[in-house]
Amino acid sequence: MSSKTKIVVLHMKEIIYTVLFVVLGILLILLLVFMFSPKDQKTSSTPSKYQPGVYTSTVTLNNTEFEIEVSVDSSHINSIRCSNLDDTVATMYPLFQPTVEQIAEQVIKSQSVENIAYSEENTYTSQVIMDAIEDALSKAESKKQ
Repeated sequence: MSSKTKIVVLHMKEIIYTVLFVVLGILLILLLVFMFSPKDQKTSSTPSKYQPGVYTSTVTLNNTEFEIEVSVDSSHINSIRCSNLDDTVATMYPLFQPTVEQIAEQVIKSQSVENIAYSEENTYTSQVIMDAIEDALSKAESKKQ
């Protein structure tokens, strides 16, 4: 029983190519695993505050009803506007529409109904508008639960 010793000659170039292809293969497998693994939806960066939609609150001025519409998505107030505003109300209360726009701009900018500033000339009107906005936002929050 004679054993013959075999000598294997490896070139450094072949070793480098083999290691390189093995590393690239492992990286490709890891990439595919991360791409196609299911994403966990519970790790959202912004918490859901509202149920998305358009919510309204009715306001009555001079026996005429109109609505304040608040549009929200899951975490932001997107727009606030006045709908069904009759021409007679717009004529009798000319500062009403600009007040709605001014308050809407502040609420959308701050994303809150806290610390909203309004002029002393139209305090009552501003308070009626703020109450309507708060009512619509409470509807959006209660729908979520």
